[in-house]
Amino acid sequence: METRDVIRTQLDNGLRVVLRPLVGVPVASLFVWYRVGSRNEVEGRTGISHWVEHMLFKGTEQFPAGEADRLVAREGGYRNAMTYLDWTTYFETLPADRFDLALRIEADRMVNSPFHPEEVELERTVVISERQGYENYPDFLLNEELTATAIRVHPYRHETIGWLCDLRSITRDELYEHYRTYYAPDNAVLVAVGGFEADALLRRIEELFGPIPRGPGAPPVRGVEPPQRGERRLIVRGPGGTTYVQVAFHAPPASHEDFFPLVVIDTVLNGARALGVFRSSSPSRSSRLYRALVEADLALDVSTFLLPTIDPYLYSCTVTVRAERSAEEVERVLLRELDRLQEEPVSQEELEKAIKQTRAEFVYGSESVTDQAYWLGFAETVVSPEWLDTYLDRVAAVTADDIQRVARRYLVADNRTVGWFLPDETSHGVRKTDG
Repeated sequence: METRDVIRTQLDNGLRVVLRPLVGVPVASLFVWYRVGSRNEVEGRTGISHWVEHMLFKGTEQFPAGEADRLVAREGGYRNAMTYLDWTTYFETLPADRFDLALRIEADRMVNSPFHPEEVELERTVVISERQGYENYPDFLLNEELTATAIRVHPYRHETIGWLCDLRSITRDELYEHYRTYYAPDNAVLVAVGGFEADALLRRIEELFGPIPRGPGAPPVRGVEPPQRGERRLIVRGPGGTTYVQVAFHAPPASHEDFFPLVVIDTVLNGARALGVFRSSSPSRSSRLYRALVEADLALDVSTFLLPTIDPYLYSCTVTVRAERSAEEVERVLLRELDRLQEEPVSQEELEKAIKQTRAEFVYGSESVTDQAYWLGFAETVVSPEWLDTYLDRVAAVTADDIQRVARRYLVADNRTVGWFLPDETSHGVRKTDG
């Protein structure tokens, strides 16, 4: 996404501001990003970042509960929020002439969310219910156990929703402390894209956000994941009628030069995917994994997952096994396809197709003002503006040698964790082994 027309500045209190005015566009989108997610959580407080996000929809004195939603909807806009590994973000997209409402909402809840004890307890039941809802899905249970097996030190090992025992024990004061620690202008990025005049908007941002004091400073993330020294395996058992196979490999962060060849590898294996959150992608019927597993009647579905992150995370492949097939044969075919990338260079035709698809998916995923505001804020928070500026060119520069080199570095047995979910109506549990 081209960002030469983007205006970047920083307020005296540390708030980073990113503006992209678009002449003649009738809408505008505001994102406020906070550098806090499950990456910033410790044992005993997992899920706290997501829970704090929920609490910021409980209203303030200026915007009582439900009032901000009502006002945004009345103006024809929409709003939401998201929490993930590295970040929490809040956004509103509104008609451009009503954009001031979004600014007032976000400036207010940056400092004025009260965390009333009764609201905390009500929301406890909500986040616990959300967690228990996820547990109805075998692929969630498998992914949670596999991630915690593959990652042993870094806080990425915890799901963003948190462990149930922590959701039951986190206190109101712990939630409020988390809010006051991370929700500060010097830990935030404000992004606006759309039909506005930049100088006037910047003056308004200074007026609303400028008086907010700096925070106490976010504690550093100290966990560094050591190299994996052999294949790890686990079996998760639980109720259901479907078997799942998942394989995950330690992968480089978004800032690493190997990230871009891995993006193209992912397209070769399963088709181009939207890396953002506002578009969904289905497996390509011409991709290697679809042909080897779904068309061969071994699997009902196959999905892959690669996320740009601050620290090294995982690249994973998950297969939904057909009822008459076994986990063993599906795993064998899946690993064979991954090994092919190490043993045989991709053809020039397949490489060019994958690069074209990857670039197109990225362009399609940054069309609307909401998409653009998302990507600008994501890059500022997780990597750098240069990462976004050079994304398309760096994908286009990937070679067949790059793909083989990266596959040989990351998609190897000693770097992988393999998990199966096996349906069993009578027993529950997890069995793990290290290879």
